[in-house]
Amino acid sequence: MRAALPHTEGTVDRAGVKLHYEIYGAGDRTILFIPTWAIIHSRCWKAQIPYFADHFRVIAFDPRGNGKSDRPDAPEAYSLDAIIGDVIAVMDATRTDAATLVGFSFGSAVAFAVAADWPERVDAVISTGAWTPIVPPYPERGADWEADLPAPEGWQKYNRRHWRRDYPDFLRFFFSRVHNEPHSTKQQDDALAWGLDGDGEMLAMTQDGRSAGAARIDEAMYARVRCPSLLIVGDADAITPPEGSRRIAELTGGDLHVREGGGHAVHARYPAWFNVTMRDFLARRLGTWRPEPVRPAPRRPASRRKRALYLSSPIGLGHARRDLAVTRALRRLHPDLQVDWLAQDPVTRFLAANAEAVHPASRLLANESAHIEAEAGEHDLNAFQAIRSMDEILIKNFMVFQDVLEQDRYDLVIADEAWDVDHYWHEHPDLKRAPIAWFTDFVGWAPFAENGPREAFLTTDYNAEMIGHVERHPQVRDRAIFVGGPQDIADLSFGEGLPRMRDWIPKHYAFSDYIIGTHPADFGPRADLRAGFGYDDGRKTCIVAVGGSGVGGQLIRRILAAWPHARARIPELRMIVVTGPRLDPAGFDWPEGVEARAFVPDLDRHLAACDLAVVQGGLTTCMELAAAGTPFLYFPLRNHFEQNFHVAARLERYNAGRRMIYAESDPDCIAAAMLQELRTPRVPHPVARDGAARAAAMVAHLL
Repeated sequence: MRAALPHTEGTVDRAGVKLHYEIYGAGDRTILFIPTWAIIHSRCWKAQIPYFADHFRVIAFDPRGNGKSDRPDAPEAYSLDAIIGDVIAVMDATRTDAATLVGFSFGSAVAFAVAADWPERVDAVISTGAWTPIVPPYPERGADWEADLPAPEGWQKYNRRHWRRDYPDFLRFFFSRVHNEPHSTKQQDDALAWGLDGDGEMLAMTQDGRSAGAARIDEAMYARVRCPSLLIVGDADAITPPEGSRRIAELTGGDLHVREGGGHAVHARYPAWFNVTMRDFLARRLGTWRPEPVRPAPRRPASRRKRALYLSSPIGLGHARRDLAVTRALRRLHPDLQVDWLAQDPVTRFLAANAEAVHPASRLLANESAHIEAEAGEHDLNAFQAIRSMDEILIKNFMVFQDVLEQDRYDLVIADEAWDVDHYWHEHPDLKRAPIAWFTDFVGWAPFAENGPREAFLTTDYNAEMIGHVERHPQVRDRAIFVGGPQDIADLSFGEGLPRMRDWIPKHYAFSDYIIGTHPADFGPRADLRAGFGYDDGRKTCIVAVGGSGVGGQLIRRILAAWPHARARIPELRMIVVTGPRLDPAGFDWPEGVEARAFVPDLDRHLAACDLAVVQGGLTTCMELAAAGTPFLYFPLRNHFEQNFHVAARLERYNAGRRMIYAESDPDCIAAAMLQELRTPRVPHPVARDGAARAAAMVAHLL
């Protein structure tokens, strides 16, 4: 899933070479993201386009030689003059009189050349990782360009013969130098995938074409640039010397921002910092833009109220139920507290049903649930990889959050597994704008042995980055709360060379015990609850619920296939299937006798009143069932590390639920397990009733 899709796509014919462009957003001003070297295409701007398209008209196009543009087969088709002309051609085709040009690496030189030659069409230039011939390149780059080396090493791979023989090997080497900062595996993987859209023969032609016109990129050209410019560079750039950006800034009078420890592609590795720097430059130098304030309607004079911004994970509804419980407990301590929720569907539906205030900026958030659903297979979701591939959605949503805090004052941020906020505030502590209370019910990514050493390496790397963030910047989280107790921490290691979770987490988290939305003990007598729902008619009521995302469709179909087998074993069985807010009941073939429901806002009460439940492996629903003492079967999603490791370990400790393996559970097996759970239900250990009150007390002092 992408964080934003273009509303317009088209092509420009340049002497038989078709260039593909995309247009996003709308506004009085246009930003044009220029292609870099044809080794990659316009997706390299994925961390910028969705955010800036909320406020500008944004255009991007693929370079000749990569992406959706044509791949001409002659070096002269890749000349610098042709590539500079491509920018004007795309502006003409999109009826763009003038634009801010954003260029990366080689694209920086192109942007400045356009600004020098067509000054009336360029409002500003933003450059990152500038390539320029006005300073000498690193001596090792290109030294063996024409050599015939049988086994090149290091920069010897920057060699036209090696590109033709083993282009992927060159790409892996090159992008390890482009993204040379620690913990840059995602950026390296992305760039490799984009690079493989091209080929070595094409790339060699781009070099031949560029060298013929490089002389026009000289100091005199830069000196002719009259528009404002911003130059961003990493001081650890291993591709182009940072001195090039410094010299361009001197010649153009541009603003220079150096990212300490940054490599060549700062916009990809440090997108939050880059986006804020670019945003503030546009506001300061053009004087025409700042995100329009998006504020909730005032409910009382602001001087009399404390205000909190609450972020609740949108993947399912479990977080929303516990977060509402914390909010209600916090209001008992601060009766005049105003809470605004920055939230997405389906959480917004739950909040509306409970008369909570959703911040209007929520409409700008990219949908995380839709991404998770798109990543899922048949009862299979590699949760680690799904979150890892959600990076462009997370940076978009972080920027929405950051703008909200910079436009309006909040006394407290409460973030329930808002991974984007936790990551980027730790990466850039100077962006923090309010105290923050951080909630999570698990800490640590965990690999599956059967997924091989690569997954183990990646989860270890992500855990190491998180540990480093927390230990270097303990001031970022004003309160870190683990939803559970120390005994609920999975007995796992963070990875090779890293501490065990049970050793590290207690040093950095307080424990609230489990937080349940409303404890079943507060629902009143179970007999009254059953009578109210009509579950006291002598039948055995089984509720099937698959959570608030759309991932559970295959499990529903498997349970429906088990219905006749279960009914044969349990003649008095009644089955009610709750599809949840993101699955349409009309998409299923319903056997006679099975009842279908869509969104049930008080599902926890139904689960407490029924005789048996069949659910996925999500923690909230399973713990609600454990607290109610309702027998249940749970089916963890295959490859879902949280459900298979963290949740399963917790449920085992509580003696709650029968774990089922979807791939090994045919309809007859499921029916037999249902009968056994009804006949010999286990007795779960008690679940805390005061977790929300404890959590609220931990947070209250921050107000």
